[in-house]
Amino acid sequence: MTQYSSLFRLDNRTALVAGAASGIGLSAARGLGASGALVVCADVDESGAGKAAASIREQGGNAEAVALDITDPGAVNATVQQVVEKHGQIHVLVSTPAINVRKPLLQYNLGEFERVLRVNLSGTFNITQAVARHMNEKKAGSIILFSSIRSITVEPGQAVYAATKAALVQMARGLASELGSQGVRVNCVAPGIVETPLTAPIKSKPEWYQAYANKNALGRWAQADEMAGPVVFLASDASSYVTGAVLFVDGGWTAVDGRFTPPL
Repeated sequence: MTQYSSLFRLDNRTALVAGAASGIGLSAARGLGASGALVVCADVDESGAGKAAASIREQGGNAEAVALDITDPGAVNATVQQVVEKHGQIHVLVSTPAINVRKPLLQYNLGEFERVLRVNLSGTFNITQAVARHMNEKKAGSIILFSSIRSITVEPGQAVYAATKAALVQMARGLASELGSQGVRVNCVAPGIVETPLTAPIKSKPEWYQAYANKNALGRWAQADEMAGPVVFLASDASSYVTGAVLFVDGGWTAVDGRFTPPL
């Protein structure tokens, strides 16, 4: 019989969160920790990862930190092996790191193009593949990748970023199709406009900031903490029959037109 009271609990599970030092990754790590998971906070910013782990422990959770550059396959494999050897199993992977070079596509140079792909796509591939191989052996696990509303709707200056976010969706779906029979679930969260270090330049321009707020149904930006609930849901047994899905957490951005409210 299903224990509905514990559907969202993650007790006795280990979660590896890449990008845990700030923004959505930090909120995801805190949410998982509050739900009972042992959280391994991984980030290229080692100090930030340590602070994230400390903040979880301060709230009564269990967490540790590790320095990790997801664009380095050797470091990724070593970290995954280290976590598995120490804790026995990785039950949940959350991967959030992303960068953006905001400029017209015709002005992009190859170095900028490759840098965005290296972090957003290749880096996510590295850590996803390493953890997925482990989960495949254990025949259990939940992988949560971070896409974006830009996977389906784009604006000038975001073409390359959007391409990587669309690619992550198909990578997640492909992996879900390959690992479903082994009990491994793979899903994407697609946020809308979230106040994070990545979007700070927009917040500094009031007209641009407000235009984004006006575009979605809720009329506001999201806070990073509002991404924690969807992550916990996809990590937990509450989503046991959810895989290959894209969960849009966008305040209705992709559901409404938003340009004009007609008289009714």
